[in-house]
Amino acid sequence: MLKDGDKGAIIQRDKETYAIAPHIPCGVVTPQTLRKIADVAEKYNYAALKITLAARIAIVGLKEQDLDAVWADLGMSPGAAVGLCVRSIKACPGTTFCKRGIRDSLGLGMQLDGKYHGLKLPEKLKIGVSGCQNQCAETGFKDIGLFGTAKGWTVLVGGCGGARPRMADLLTEGLNDEEVVVLVDEIIEYFKATAKPRERLARLIDRLGLDALKQAVGAA
Repeated sequence: MLKDGDKGAIIQRDKETYAIAPHIPCGVVTPQTLRKIADVAEKYNYAALKITLAARIAIVGLKEQDLDAVWADLGMSPGAAVGLCVRSIKACPGTTFCKRGIRDSLGLGMQLDGKYHGLKLPEKLKIGVSGCQNQCAETGFKDIGLFGTAKGWTVLVGGCGGARPRMADLLTEGLNDEEVVVLVDEIIEYFKATAKPRERLARLIDRLGLDALKQAVGAA
């Protein structure tokens, strides 16, 4: 039996089959990719296709001996659906499509996904990017949450769900695109260098305080 994350697979309730979730950056997918996922699912006798909360499409009910062939047929490498790393970036349509968009959340989300997705860290880290204050990417519950306003990007830190949910704290606001990318990098470097093994950013902030993070990234 594989451990969760081996070959990008997650053991299912029956303890015999697995699910995989091909990486779909910011949930933007082409018809060709959709057809390929559907064809591969049918070829390997899938049990279900499930759109995940991280905007991926999980193929459920795969046999362990088929996993290598499934990824080969998809033409993809196993994504970082589980594990101690930066997970898929969640981004709303922003100014690309949405009539309420103020900032290009989709463009920024794609940039961050390309730079950080799968980066190994002491614990998982989730990033959300919203193009306006409606925060459709649930930025208030992300380790790093960004949302756009007329004055620029607002940055939130320390949000998480789970057994001990926590709303994110305001770190800073009014940043342009270049400034917010630099700040995200500094937050991740601080987290990587300072967090204990299996400590979420929320718990790190609870332990050391928000001011310690602000001073480390120059947001004090």
